[in-house]
Amino acid sequence: MQTPHDYTIKSDALSGKIILVTGAGAGIGKTAAITFAGCGATVILCGRTLAKLEQVYDEIEAAGHPQPAIYPINFESAVEKDYDDMCNALEDTFGRLDGILFNAADLGERTPISNYSVSAWLRCMQINVNSPFMMTQALLPLLERSENASILFTSSSVAFKGRAFWGAYAASKAATENFMQTLHDELEGATHIRANSINPGATRTAMRAAAYPAEDPETVKSPEALMSSYVYLLSDDSVGVSGQAFHYQQ
Repeated sequence: MQTPHDYTIKSDALSGKIILVTGAGAGIGKTAAITFAGCGATVILCGRTLAKLEQVYDEIEAAGHPQPAIYPINFESAVEKDYDDMCNALEDTFGRLDGILFNAADLGERTPISNYSVSAWLRCMQINVNSPFMMTQALLPLLERSENASILFTSSSVAFKGRAFWGAYAASKAATENFMQTLHDELEGATHIRANSINPGATRTAMRAAAYPAEDPETVKSPEALMSSYVYLLSDDSVGVSGQAFHYQQ
């Protein structure tokens, strides 16, 4: 399915919504958090590095957008109880959740499977697959309290066709797509929660630079170029759209 490039972001597209963004300290997650706040959302900034989250918090406040919240968490080491504690804290503060953007990810190693270290494989799976599973499971009760909730996963082209040397990252993104489809199938008709994914393609981020160190970053699109689709899929304009994988060109 094509990405809704023609969607025009409205300043009130996410007005009153409470949206959690993982990996909000940098890259696509940072841009998304600032954009969502600019559309009226109260954004929960979630990630590992507190200093980066605080910088995004300050940018949102300085722009006069709704006051965000910070919830630092290490996705590599977090366990089920940590996500239950997150649910309790968010329930006490907000009472519900209208959306989640799963953006935090680990690139893993760029090496053949024969050389792939078990520890790197497990770390990548923990951050990219197990963490979103545990967080989704824990936060579903808060999403169910929303009139229209949206769960949006960040995907990759290697989710659909494995590629040499992409190892755990490719496998984890394939799992992400399947998880999104399973969620959609379970939630459709039973709740007002929808689930979709976006494959952003080549985007100017630190992860992209790590994967392609010889690439000129000016030759790939900025995170800002993606935001119309991200806002669309978290806004009420996309109610009824679920179980879909949206793609940007590489």
